Amino acid sequence: MKLRSSVLTLGERTLVMGVLNVTPDSFSDGGKFFDVRRAVERALAIEREGADLLDVGGESTRPGAEETPAAEELRRVLPVLEALRGRLKIPVSIDTRKAAVAEIALGAGAEMVNDVSGLRHDARMAEVTARRGVPLILMHMRGEPGTMQEGPFARDVMKDVSAGLRRSVAAARRAGVAKGQIVVDPGIGFGKSFAQNYELLRRMDELAGLGYPLLVGTSRKGFLGATLMGERGGRGDRRGGGAKAKIVPPEERVWATAASVTASILGGAHIVRVHDVVEMVQVARVADAVLRQRST
Repeated sequence: MKLRSSVLTLGERTLVMGVLNVTPDSFSDGGKFFDVRRAVERALAIEREGADLLDVGGESTRPGAEETPAAEELRRVLPVLEALRGRLKIPVSIDTRKAAVAEIALGAGAEMVNDVSGLRHDARMAEVTARRGVPLILMHMRGEPGTMQEGPFARDVMKDVSAGLRRSVAAARRAGVAKGQIVVDPGIGFGKSFAQNYELLRRMDELAGLGYPLLVGTSRKGFLGATLMGERGGRGDRRGGGAKAKIVPPEERVWATAASVTASILGGAHIVRVHDVVEMVQVARVADAVLRQRST
């Protein structure tokens, strides 16, 4: 994939994308890096810890979250992007559903866009990324953040995710986004039951049929916390990390995340999006070694 500063090679090894939430209310680390100074320090630490990419977001899309106005989102992320310019060597992705935010963030140093709505929230997003010529990550989300875990969930999650991603890709291509600049994400935890998240991980290789590189984000998510409490949930379980589910806290899900990241990589993920960078860089290195043995 072509970036302004370099070319991003996918497939030789798994790339690790470090998460930086500049929000007061993200599910895992809300408020922790809301201060610009602390956010910049964390971004530089993510690079030192071995991440290949940094994903900066100013809007929480956790279950039950309300939409953040574009002006507020920009107020959160712009000072961080500007402070990192010239100091950070790894590429920066802007995690946003809004074309206006993406446009300004790209002008402030971001080099790719991560749209968790898969272009459903703001159709202009495809036009912005096409005009700028930057990579675009398209994620599948069933519903909206505020209500996505209230169901109803898809009867066939693989069919739903595949169809949704195909629609997102088609919209991006119609707007002029180059095929080689598109990455797809099945949206683990976004409008899926706990059991469906595991089904997606088990059948991840089937998404290779879409013909696009795959990003997977399982890091610290609610279905992992529920599993650690022994609450796996059935097919119709509507829980997805909301406040009513009794689950292990996000910061205690590192090794559960490691297992799911390994499954993602063995299933074909090209990029994994994580909070615990040091640990998941090691996980990715070993999982990649397993894959290399398969091919010899």
